[in-house]
Amino acid sequence: MTVSRVSGERTPPLPEADEGAVASAVTVRVSGALVDLPLSRRLTAFGFLLIAEFFYGWAWNTVDVLRPLFRASLGLSLTQAGSAYSAQGAGALLGALSIGQMADRLGRRTMLVVVMSGYGLLLLAGTLVTSYGTLLLQRFVLGLFLGGSFPVVVGIYVDLFRPTLRGKLASAINATFSLAIITLGIAFGHLGARDWRTLLWLGGLPPLLLAGFAFVVIPRTESAPPRQGKLPLAELFTPALRRQTLLLATMTGLNFFAYQAFSGWVTTYLLTIRRLPAAEVGRLIATQFAGNVLGGFFWGWAGDRYGRRVGAAGFFAAAATIVAYLTVPGHSWTLTLLGVLYGLTLSASVIWGPWLAELYPPHLKSTASSIFNWGRLVSFFSPILTGLLAEHFGLLRAMLVSSVVFALAAWIWLKLPETLRDTASSAVGVQLKE
Repeated sequence: MTVSRVSGERTPPLPEADEGAVASAVTVRVSGALVDLPLSRRLTAFGFLLIAEFFYGWAWNTVDVLRPLFRASLGLSLTQAGSAYSAQGAGALLGALSIGQMADRLGRRTMLVVVMSGYGLLLLAGTLVTSYGTLLLQRFVLGLFLGGSFPVVVGIYVDLFRPTLRGKLASAINATFSLAIITLGIAFGHLGARDWRTLLWLGGLPPLLLAGFAFVVIPRTESAPPRQGKLPLAELFTPALRRQTLLLATMTGLNFFAYQAFSGWVTTYLLTIRRLPAAEVGRLIATQFAGNVLGGFFWGWAGDRYGRRVGAAGFFAAAATIVAYLTVPGHSWTLTLLGVLYGLTLSASVIWGPWLAELYPPHLKSTASSIFNWGRLVSFFSPILTGLLAEHFGLLRAMLVSSVVFALAAWIWLKLPETLRDTASSAVGVQLKE
């Protein structure tokens, strides 16, 4: 296959007139306009994206962190309070599909302004919620904008930096999201008991005020026109790309399913099966979270150094770690170590943002990145299915299903194309034959 390089984007074979032929060569395209901008300009732009990511993380996690407070305030049942997350997740799926395409058509900088303004305004709208119905509506519309954040942000930063830095950038994005959760938790401890709506103001007002600055600090990109008048989403399913798109969607779906099947039940498992005290359970969950943050930096580096598919090893390791976590004797230090290891391995998917963007033509970057969120549809069914399995076979066996699912996702990962080639060779342009 022919490889040339500045940006390192991998452009799949485009369909010919019959749209059925799949070319035998893959071109890694040169699009150095933004990469050649002064480093200070690109770093400023990325810093702005980190700010956007922080408030995105704040807005997304209010549905969980503030759940006991808005449940008490609105007089909701446990089921009603939990359904707020379902409404937000449904909106996020639709937002990922629609806003990702609009970003590729209308410009990613413009849609970043729309997304930031949208989730800022809708988070503030949460202060006006007075009933269960308005809560569901507010969370669904908020989810529309939150779901569009990932594909827009990824589509911007992969244009700003060369391929061997993109994994590290993804790690920084991941860490910023985690920092938002930590900060929200601290703020909850200090302010939540007084008026939980204050936390909505703190998370909603800054992005609403800052959104317009994107026109100043984010470089404008030129997107290629759509082919044959098709929607960007439709282009992902042309004959040359259909199999790849379906495999990616399956892989992300399995990831979300496996995560919910284990992480969604691990607190219940530790309390009811292991019979650990609540304080100890909280500490064990915190160590998993810490492992996830640290693992994000490792897998980002590994993805830039050894290729995007190296993370599949992380999913295989996650599968093995889950088996050990559920079967080893319940010593606290053992569970702590395995919890950290689970967090480390789970974060292997941090590279998916850049990888998804690289797998498709440049004018589909944001639409392609939205595939990550398609898997959320599958995650809606994971608690229900694992709950049914737990009723018939026990919670431990039901959670073990997540190990098999992670392994299957890793196997699919290895079946998909690699986009990062040897940078020393591709820098001068070489012919690689498969």
